[in-house]
Amino acid sequence: MKKIIIGLCLIGLSGSLYAQHRFTAIVKDHHSQEPLVGATAQIKGDPQGQVADVNGQVQFDNLPKGSVQIVFRFVGYEDESITLQFPEDDGQTRTIELHSHEEELEEITVTSTRSSRTIADVPTRVEIIAGEELDEKANMKPGDIRMLLNESTGIQTQQTSATSANSSIRIQGLEGRYTQLLRDGFPLYAGFSGGLSIMQIPPLDLQQVEVIKGSSSTLYGGGAIAGLVNLISRRPTEERVTDFMVNLTSAGGLDLSGFYGKKWKKYGLTVFASRNSNAAYDPTDIGLTAIPQFERYTLNPTLYWYPSEATEVSLALNLSTEDRLGGDLQYIEEPSENSNRYFERNDTRRTTSQFSLTHRFNEQKSLVVKSSFNVFDRDIEIPDYRFTGYQLASFSEVNYQVSTDKLEWIAGLNLWTDRFRETSSFVPERDQDQTIVGGFVQSTYLFSEQFTLEAGLRGDYVVDYGWVALPRISALLKVSPQLTSRLGGGLGYKTPSIFTEEAEEQQFQQVLPIVTESTALERSIGGNWDINYRTGLFQDQMSLSINHLFFVTQLTDPLLLTRTAEGLFAFRNADGYVLSRGMETNLKLQYQHFKLFIGYTLADVKQHFGDEVTPLPLTAQHRLNNVLVYEVHGKGRIGLEAYYFSPQPLSDGTTGQSYWICGLMMEKVFSKFSLFLNLENFLDTRQTRFDTIFTGSVTDPTFRDIYAPVDGFVVNGGVKLSL
Repeated sequence: MKKIIIGLCLIGLSGSLYAQHRFTAIVKDHHSQEPLVGATAQIKGDPQGQVADVNGQVQFDNLPKGSVQIVFRFVGYEDESITLQFPEDDGQTRTIELHSHEEELEEITVTSTRSSRTIADVPTRVEIIAGEELDEKANMKPGDIRMLLNESTGIQTQQTSATSANSSIRIQGLEGRYTQLLRDGFPLYAGFSGGLSIMQIPPLDLQQVEVIKGSSSTLYGGGAIAGLVNLISRRPTEERVTDFMVNLTSAGGLDLSGFYGKKWKKYGLTVFASRNSNAAYDPTDIGLTAIPQFERYTLNPTLYWYPSEATEVSLALNLSTEDRLGGDLQYIEEPSENSNRYFERNDTRRTTSQFSLTHRFNEQKSLVVKSSFNVFDRDIEIPDYRFTGYQLASFSEVNYQVSTDKLEWIAGLNLWTDRFRETSSFVPERDQDQTIVGGFVQSTYLFSEQFTLEAGLRGDYVVDYGWVALPRISALLKVSPQLTSRLGGGLGYKTPSIFTEEAEEQQFQQVLPIVTESTALERSIGGNWDINYRTGLFQDQMSLSINHLFFVTQLTDPLLLTRTAEGLFAFRNADGYVLSRGMETNLKLQYQHFKLFIGYTLADVKQHFGDEVTPLPLTAQHRLNNVLVYEVHGKGRIGLEAYYFSPQPLSDGTTGQSYWICGLMMEKVFSKFSLFLNLENFLDTRQTRFDTIFTGSVTDPTFRDIYAPVDGFVVNGGVKLSL
């Protein structure tokens, strides 16, 4: 009996040590303060753990006396560890705030939606290319933004010249003229100046790139039927930034660039300068350039003035000049002795100014006045033909914005003018003038923490075509911290212009001017719905995020370039419509320093003209993007890429072949500099390996559609220096 009593006492003593302490935690997102349902809490050294309920609550019972360390985890968030002392902390309830890995991205304020909200709270679906991703793409192609855009899901850069590499941006399968390209919200690359735009914009002075897919004409006027791309420039900071970059390529390319930025008390300054050049390059030995010979100089200074804490004034200049020559290598080497051989010369000069004034009356109200002026001239020359002209374009806007915790609205007026004058001899003259006066209003209302609605309306008066009304609506639903969804749509339009991909492929030869009396605006209606989900795998050791987008756009009265009975080319509105529909899926897996990105695009784009339904040429119905990156922040990265393009219908009625493009990139980061190396297209995928790019002879070629790379395997590498 004595032994039994002693045993019961020991059991009671043990119970007093292990069963008398309790602790409760409420796990929340640091930024939104929403409970993190499914977060885990684990006592260090104990394989068992607790899972947060619908209120984010976890509870531990029977905690031992003494020091106890608890680790809180949730997918996509930094671990948080606390140490408790019992019995001192017995019965306590604490709030644990976890910081998201993506919080830095979520804090980015997007400007393309005309809202002052962060990307996580904007109802309009916006894709951001920023930070390390932007830096990685700049390493691969420092001279222009083609690769930056082409390797994004749902975007394809379409080459319009076999020998001069001219390209345009296609979003969700629609032609490049339906994508609006902006610089800090200014439409600087439209009309005549848009033909070589993505070939002449270096990415190294960009802070971020914002992409809105689908109808966006309500935001910035006509032209954004397929979507818009807004290039956001780097701004000065109080800490001086001085960056330099040198890049060399195996195809004879050289890129030199530098950036300086500094903000003082009343002033700020950024200056970007670059020289980009390439020797004539022909990897196939057919005698024609896959990369033209070119030399380009760019200078972008921006001056900021801060007369008070509430006012900012900026003045930017963008200056560039380029001479580009492609075609027969013998002509490029000795033009005077080979004047009968094919060549294509593009000489361009671009000067733009951007003025912006922002005044904040208080924390809720602000006024923005901005204006830009663009002067662009271009000289295109091929054997026995020359097309020259200059463009004077301007854009002015004033808007007033009010923002509260629940409601945000913005209203404004703008004026857009575009004047093109042809200086080459052609009858009839192809001069054109476009003037658009517009007004817009947009409101964003936070109904609850879970639901936000955004609606906008634009009214444009287009000279020669009349009034156009453009409504737009978007909604954001936050089902939980892991699951969100956006639904939106709107109307769009495009003014008729001779500056299209089809006319560019003809170098505007025999292309007749637009006849306003017999042409109509191209109009569209479109919408998209996306679902975002993220979760943890393997006890939150791996994070998974999925974004799935459905899209549809119908374009009525599309403008087509058709051959006349006299053998010329005229623009006419088609009797029918173009329907683009499909979906995009983006998947991201992250485990420690490894990141895997998988993107899939399905684009079903059909032309419905009369009783005939045909696929839109040069649109890959299936695209697959695969990127695997190992990256240690501040030390370096290595990445492997693989992109698949399904067979594309061509304008001559044939179908191109499917192909893969693979690349390997590496970068080693030191304290003040980094070394990078990129093996682009190391499988040497080229259209000339499995198809032709022209018919006829080299001296008098007739070019076919370019649907695959023509430059093949190219190695580039260099050094970046930060002082």
